[in-house]
Amino acid sequence: MVRSPLALAALATVAVPGLDAFDVRRPAQPGSDFDTAVVIDAHRNRWVVRAPQHAAAGAALEAEIVLLGVLAAEAERGKLPFAIPAPVGFAHLPEGGRAAVHTEIPGDPLRLDRLAPGPGLAADLGRAIAAVHELPTSLVENAGLPAYDAGEYRRRRQAEVDEAARTGKVPPALLRRWEDRLEDVALWRFRPTVIHGDLTSERVLVQGDKVTGILHWGDACVADPADDLAWLLVAAHPDTTDSIMEAYQLRRTELTDPHLADRALLAGELALARWLLYGVRTQDPEIIDDAVAMLEELDAHTREDRDAEAESLLA
Repeated sequence: MVRSPLALAALATVAVPGLDAFDVRRPAQPGSDFDTAVVIDAHRNRWVVRAPQHAAAGAALEAEIVLLGVLAAEAERGKLPFAIPAPVGFAHLPEGGRAAVHTEIPGDPLRLDRLAPGPGLAADLGRAIAAVHELPTSLVENAGLPAYDAGEYRRRRQAEVDEAARTGKVPPALLRRWEDRLEDVALWRFRPTVIHGDLTSERVLVQGDKVTGILHWGDACVADPADDLAWLLVAAHPDTTDSIMEAYQLRRTELTDPHLADRALLAGELALARWLLYGVRTQDPEIIDDAVAMLEELDAHTREDRDAEAESLLA
């Protein structure tokens, strides 16, 4: 079921007593699994309403709601330097489940091309991610969300690679590269932390040089902190990532993880395997073709690295 903006506005008025909807708009990036709208009331306050499109999304939302309340309390205590989209009201849906409404967090989605080296937005982004990783793991565990130790998480990654290999669509050299890194036990000695689990540019809201909010916490868990850094180390300029990582490491306490960046880069590569598996499971040829093309490009890029390394050893 896909709900119209007017239907979502009606849900918002039920969820928040006294909310007088004046205007309603689709968000710039609506995403999937949820119908989402921005409702503007008569006082020009802005509210975001999210309604799950199916039962699985509804169950995920219920788990997320518990965590959001805890995270909002941590933000109020100053443990998180950004706002949390904690719901302030709910509306029950005829088919079951409920829609949630929260006040809109000011800011625009992060643009990686706006990041620059130095003490500005890049450093604030590093500190924001570090603050998440400094939270007590009990917050996530008590919310009923998954928690993994380092060994379990490495085995999960190995299972993903094995499943991707069975598709026959991953270049053999790339598979060997992944298997070598997954078999390197030293690489996987890390202390699990709270992680967001699905950080992207669209999830991070910024104003000026500050991170104002982080959205969509449905994939939060206790796992490898490298996962929350992968998207940045893969896509941002290396000079910028140096500033991000420096600020991140300064904000962390007792951080002894010499292979953090190595695992983050590997996580970025394995995201392509998960994209391929998603296409296979949903039988979507466009996604499969897109994933195969990116895997072949990655294979060519890593082949150049291997050739350069071999030449340096022979020199």
